[in-house]
Amino acid sequence: MTRVAIIADIHGNLPAFEAVLEHVARQHVDQLIIAGDLVVGSPESAACWRLAQSLGCPIVRGNHERYVAQYGAPGAPPEWASERFGPVRWAAGQLSPVERAAIDALPLTFRSPELPDLLMVHASLRTDRDSIMPHTPEDQLAEMFPDLRERWVVRAHNHAAMVRLWGDRTIITAGAVGLPLDSHATGQYVLLERRNAGWRAQHQSVEYDLSATLRRFSTSGYLEAAGPFARLLMREVATASFYVVPFLNCYGAQVDRGELGLAEAVERFLSSKWPEEI
Repeated sequence: MTRVAIIADIHGNLPAFEAVLEHVARQHVDQLIIAGDLVVGSPESAACWRLAQSLGCPIVRGNHERYVAQYGAPGAPPEWASERFGPVRWAAGQLSPVERAAIDALPLTFRSPELPDLLMVHASLRTDRDSIMPHTPEDQLAEMFPDLRERWVVRAHNHAAMVRLWGDRTIITAGAVGLPLDSHATGQYVLLERRNAGWRAQHQSVEYDLSATLRRFSTSGYLEAAGPFARLLMREVATASFYVVPFLNCYGAQVDRGELGLAEAVERFLSSKWPEEI
């Protein structure tokens, strides 16, 4: 029986990454695959990248690998130079030019003859930022996965575990190792077992030292260097709940128009009763 562990969305959270790897090591898997977003979020992007490299396993590039690899490059979107991208700037600054080039060269998909009928991507075959929810219309899924050959897709990006049926296909979202957004502050990944003509998915939840991660936001200098957006990310890690997207919905347009500074907007948002008032 073939067993495969797919981990993703580590986002610089080294204690969570290490705890999940210890858990995976006890599962006697035949293959470990990382489905993107090792970097940006918690302070230790470089340490997470180097640990991943030491594993010798396939790694699929996520959107945050793209941000870090291409940060400051000619042709990069001008908004990447804004204060909002302070966490990306921090992560890029931790990595050498050689490491950033290796990150940029990561494949966007993983397929293997040893794992027939199984595709790994970060978000979709179309882009590294597509979201898939239980209610995503099937015509949109077809646009995200043009000419899909496989019956089983494992992906990441949405930071919450999910199994979505699509005709005779199954799309599995792995869950997030370092930045879950389902209100459970654990390291999460998916374990697949080959069963006859298909795969059985078992989503895993691993306790880790959350307090160690939160301390590193301060002791590393990350909160000061990465700017106000790092405070939102810290709150997401602490609560395993959405803060970045609600903040952007509330204040993003005002900040972009220059009507409100990012630091003041973040302070207003965090001093409100979000999410208790919802």
